[in-house]
Amino acid sequence: MSALREECWAITDDAAGNQRQALALAERLGLPVRPLVLEPRGPWAWLAPRLMLGAEVALPPAERARFAPPWPRVAVGCGRAAALFTRVLHPWSGGRCQTVQILDPRIDPKQWDIVIAPRHDGLAGPNVLTPRGSLNPVDDDWLADARDAWPRLAELPAPRIGVLLGGPRHGIPLDQAWTHAFIDGLRALHQRNGGSLLVLASRRTPPALAVALRNAFGDVPGLHWHGQVDGPNPYPGVLAWADRLVVTPDSVNMLSEACAVGCPVHTFAPTPLPEKLARFHGALREGGLLHDLQADAPARQAPLRETERIATTVRRQFGLR
Repeated sequence: MSALREECWAITDDAAGNQRQALALAERLGLPVRPLVLEPRGPWAWLAPRLMLGAEVALPPAERARFAPPWPRVAVGCGRAAALFTRVLHPWSGGRCQTVQILDPRIDPKQWDIVIAPRHDGLAGPNVLTPRGSLNPVDDDWLADARDAWPRLAELPAPRIGVLLGGPRHGIPLDQAWTHAFIDGLRALHQRNGGSLLVLASRRTPPALAVALRNAFGDVPGLHWHGQVDGPNPYPGVLAWADRLVVTPDSVNMLSEACAVGCPVHTFAPTPLPEKLARFHGALREGGLLHDLQADAPARQAPLRETERIATTVRRQFGLR
């Protein structure tokens, strides 16, 4: 049996949110980190992580050499596709590779050493850790580095209001009616506070939503970033320099990262949210971390930072320094 590599593999698909969570945890475990973006082919892609039979050929031939011995001491996966690979690592390594799976794998958590699922998923078990939101890299050092990397944003008029746009999902259409009401709410917020608007789209943002905000606030100081055509993504800088953040209600990842900053965070959800997402929003509101778009909020609030707490638990359980 070959020796283990003294490293941590961060295994994901190509979803940016999954990559961000896996790396945020892996980089806190004290081992060299090797990111692996793996995309299984059918039928494993459709049935991951349930289908184990034939998993040695789940990857296309060109990718198999990247997922091969010597196995790592620790593997952190995020997302359903990654769960297949973190699951097989335990038997393939003779039980020596310690595995962490982020997000509910939809099968018995005992298949992994540790499963990390957000509290609103309702998953429970002796090896299940339940942060309030998603894992992320945002802490004081991360914010300081982002301010250093984006000094230009400090020149924009304060208060700087960061506007983070996600995309539609089941029960949250972000359609034309929602867009018009959202713009009205943003306009009222800006009229009360003044300052600048820093509007960022994501890969999931409908072009019509991004264009509508650019047209509505083209005369307001700030910036609009809709993709690489607008230059490098200023997302870290916007979080670091924001005096207030407004986040669309659809994204657990973006809301978690916004709440990790320590400035007031607002959202706009005029209709009932899907059940799990409603539980997440409710937990943030109960903790004083999330506010309606038109609600008053304190100038600063305690940041939601659970990644280091989770990492400390993983390090202790795995015997890592």
